[in-house]
Amino acid sequence: MNGFLRVAVLAVIAVVAIVFYAATFVVQQTQSAIVLRFGAVRSVVTEPGLYFKLPAPFEQVTYLDNRILDLDLPAQEIIASDQKRLVVDAFTRYRISDPLRFFQAVNNIPRANSQLASIVNGNVRSVLAEATFTAMVRTERSRLMNRIRDDVNREAGRFGMTVVDVRLRRVDLPAANSQAVFQRMQTERQREAAEARALGGQQSQEIRARADREAIIIVAEAQRKSDEIRGQGEGERNRIFAEGFGKDPEFFAFYRSMQAYEASLKSGDTRMLLSPDSPFFRFFNDPSGKRAGAATDAAPATPAAPKP
Repeated sequence: MNGFLRVAVLAVIAVVAIVFYAATFVVQQTQSAIVLRFGAVRSVVTEPGLYFKLPAPFEQVTYLDNRILDLDLPAQEIIASDQKRLVVDAFTRYRISDPLRFFQAVNNIPRANSQLASIVNGNVRSVLAEATFTAMVRTERSRLMNRIRDDVNREAGRFGMTVVDVRLRRVDLPAANSQAVFQRMQTERQREAAEARALGGQQSQEIRARADREAIIIVAEAQRKSDEIRGQGEGERNRIFAEGFGKDPEFFAFYRSMQAYEASLKSGDTRMLLSPDSPFFRFFNDPSGKRAGAATDAAPATPAAPKP
C-alpha cells in the first residue's frame, strides 16, 4: 500500500512539473516574445522574465531577437549620373523595433532580410544614380550613405524594423572598365612624364646655353683685363728699363748681348754660321764691345802676353 501511494505521489508531481513547464516560458534580455493562441496573437512580451501561458497546443510562443542584426547585400551594378558603370557592395544593420508589426508583416527574420534587401537595393540604385563617381568615392560618400539610410528607414518602418546604418563597403568600376581606366591613366601619366622631360630638357639647354654664354663673356672680359694689366705691366717695365738703361747705354748693350748669347748658344742641334768679326761677337773680341779696326782685316791680332 505504501509503495502504491509513493508511486502515485511521484506521478502527480511529474504531471504537475510537466504541466508547469508547458505553461511557462522565459524571455531573455535580448529577446521579445509573441504569445499565439490558436495562431492569433494574444500578447506581446518585451520585458525579460518568467511568464505563464496555456500549454500547447492551446498557446505557443514565438521569440524575436532584439539585438542589432546584420544584412549583407550582394554586389550590384549601377549607372552613375556621369554614365559610369559601377559595382556597389553595401551592407545594412537593423533591429526589430515593433515586434507585433514585424510578426504580422514578415513573421520571421529570413523573410525580413529578403524584404529589407529589396528596399535597400532599390534605394541604393535611386540615390547613387543621381551622384557622380567622384562624389561616391571621395567628396559626398557619407552624405549619400545617410540619405540611403533615411530613405530605407522610412520604408522599413512598415515592417516594424528600424535601420541603424547603411554602409557602402565598396564602390568600384567593373573589372574590364577598371583595366581600361588603368591603362588610360597610365598612358596619360606617361604623356605627362614625357612632356615634363621635354620641358626639363628645353630648360636645361636654355640654362646650359646661357651659362656657356656667360662663361665666354666672363673669360673674354677677364682676358681683356689681363691683357690690359699685362700691357700696363710691360709698359711700366719698359719704362723702368728705359730709365735705368738710359743712364748707361753701354751697359744696356752689354746686358742685351749677354741675354742674346744665353738664348742662342744653348746645347742642342742649333747650327750657326757667323763670321768671327760679326757684330754679334763684338763682346768676345773686345769687352768694351767696339769693333776692331783695319788691323783686324789685315792680320789677326797677336794676343797680349799675360801680366806677371
